Amino acid sequence: MNFIHIIALLALIQYLFFGILVGRARAKYGINAPAVSGNEHFERAFRIQANTLEQLVVFLPALFIAAHYWQPTVIALIGVVYLIGRFLYWRAYTADPQTRAVGFLLTVLPTFILILAGLAGAVFRA
Repeated sequence: MNFIHIIALLALIQYLFFGILVGRARAKYGINAPAVSGNEHFERAFRIQANTLEQLVVFLPALFIAAHYWQPTVIALIGVVYLIGRFLYWRAYTADPQTRAVGFLLTVLPTFILILAGLAGAVFRA
């Protein structure tokens, strides 16, 4: 089983799920496209999706590069922490944006670790 591909695909599914929530919030709060403001709850859903996209741009390449040099199971476990972090970020940001720190840290730290692992692998294991 390719755990790296599973983690990457779960991250994409998670992003699409957040996109669905934005669409639902847009309809629920009457925010017509292309507007991205006008209701606090819609804006929260929109920012969750936008922040997740910002994180994915770094996470996915770091995940694949790190997995090329290091044990894929360990790298996949780091990816699981990222997924949990995104889930916690979503729940916290939806309830109160000021409480998003734990979820954000559990997103950024695994990504940073993957970047360092990929860099170390490229430099020292190439």
